[in-house]
Amino acid sequence: MSILKRKTYMVLIIWLLFGLLAFNYTLWAQTQKTARQFSLKSPEIPKILLKKVTPEEWTSEEKTPISGLKLYTREKSGATWLGSDLGAVRFDPEAKHRWDRWQYFAGKRWLQDNQVLNIYVDESTSERKVWIRTQQGVSLISWIPMTLAEKANFYDKIVEVRHVRHGFVSDSHLKKPGDLSTNMTTDSDNDGLWTAMYMAAQAYRYAVTNAPDARIKAKRSLDAIIRLEEITGISGFFARSFKSIDEPAPRGGEWHKTPDGKWLWKGDTSSDEAVGHTYGYAIYYDLVANEAEKDAIRKTFSRIVDHLIDNNFNLIDLDGKPTRWGEWGTEFFKTEEGEYEKALRSAELLSMLKTAYHFTGNPKYEQVYRERIDHGYATNMLYYRRWISAFVEINFSDDELYYLTIFPLLLYEKDPALRDNYLASVRFTWEQIRPDMNPLWNFMSVALGAIEMTDEVLKESRMTLERIPLDLLNWGVKNSHRLDITILGEVERHGNHYGTPTLPPDERRMHKWNGNPYVLDDNGNGASEEAPTFYLLPYWMGRFYKWMKD
Repeated sequence: MSILKRKTYMVLIIWLLFGLLAFNYTLWAQTQKTARQFSLKSPEIPKILLKKVTPEEWTSEEKTPISGLKLYTREKSGATWLGSDLGAVRFDPEAKHRWDRWQYFAGKRWLQDNQVLNIYVDESTSERKVWIRTQQGVSLISWIPMTLAEKANFYDKIVEVRHVRHGFVSDSHLKKPGDLSTNMTTDSDNDGLWTAMYMAAQAYRYAVTNAPDARIKAKRSLDAIIRLEEITGISGFFARSFKSIDEPAPRGGEWHKTPDGKWLWKGDTSSDEAVGHTYGYAIYYDLVANEAEKDAIRKTFSRIVDHLIDNNFNLIDLDGKPTRWGEWGTEFFKTEEGEYEKALRSAELLSMLKTAYHFTGNPKYEQVYRERIDHGYATNMLYYRRWISAFVEINFSDDELYYLTIFPLLLYEKDPALRDNYLASVRFTWEQIRPDMNPLWNFMSVALGAIEMTDEVLKESRMTLERIPLDLLNWGVKNSHRLDITILGEVERHGNHYGTPTLPPDERRMHKWNGNPYVLDDNGNGASEEAPTFYLLPYWMGRFYKWMKD
């Protein structure tokens, strides 16, 4: 081999090694922001924090997020740390996106109180560490190396330790606010819905990794959801939740005891639960189920849909009447509430019928599906989110129901004309919710073929996943004083003021995807922990469709 060829090969090898190192560094360089709290007497805090300092005056043409900021210190990177009586701020003049340019640290998620007295940046290691002293103590803000896959694994452990109840995955309440060791799982109105979404997350995970653990967790959820229909003793009527009589007393709602006296089940089941069952069963059936499980899903879901068909598309409770939120018939659409609801309810019923046909192949379900289309249900769907101009309220819970509904409907509908109709609805809806930067709605819209997966859509989705905090407690937040927010004149349906643009998840209140991401203030006290399903589902869906690589 000539010297020239040897040199050429060496150059190629060096470039290859450089590329591999750069790739590995990219994965390693993903970081997760965390906070630890210390007392002023803790030996771990840097002594420099205890010195009284006089921060510099800070002036800039930049629009700051809060007023009264003073300069405390700078990083070698050029980022600036500022503080005030309203918390601390990191300003990175090189950052392109507003979420990274200004980062706001306030409230119990990050600080013990908001009156900043000193800030010290420790750059002695590759891991960025920032110590912030306030009136009541010291907070250590760290950026630790963590891939999104490692974050998903971290959340999986949280679920197992604090969020599983009879196979359901739900919120965890703390007897002592902020103390995770005092957690207690409780029932909720929508245990079936939240568990179905978790089941879908684990189904995607199993499809990606073939991990036995993912299948076990998905099957555990499936068993709980199937039991919701079995426990009522009414064919096709499924409960919101159930609990043992040995558990703490129910927190409200309509509860009924099983004949053996050992269990209580919650009635007055809503459309939310129906949507959750449809979506969860569909994903599990397609990605995980063996033949025995498919048969169980077919039988259970057939009974549910038959119950609706036999009762004029109403969910009939023990009292022989439709439940409060369980009506899908044209008679309901003639009411004032039904006029408002018919776009979403039409989509929900079509989705249930189409999914039942997919599971069973029974032409009855396709026939009723086509009859409902003849009654205008497919046309009704086009008006979802188009009534916003006439109504003040935007219900973000309905957005969640819409996407969980439309997903199996479009997965299984092959008729080109109907698909065009449904896709037009998704495109319009996505344009309305695009500013939310919601990774799940983004991924569903792309997977269905309504929009393209652009670099911008993927980046925004990934940024949201990255900025979901590891601490999922419902700490109070206050953002209505921020100077970088435009407060809207009206209030949302729970009476809260909200503003734009949307803030990153680690600066706003903790909520599922059914919550309003624009709510500015919340009085949470750290007495409950959110289940991490709202991260796990979009993450594993992104991995399944190969948009997420790590």
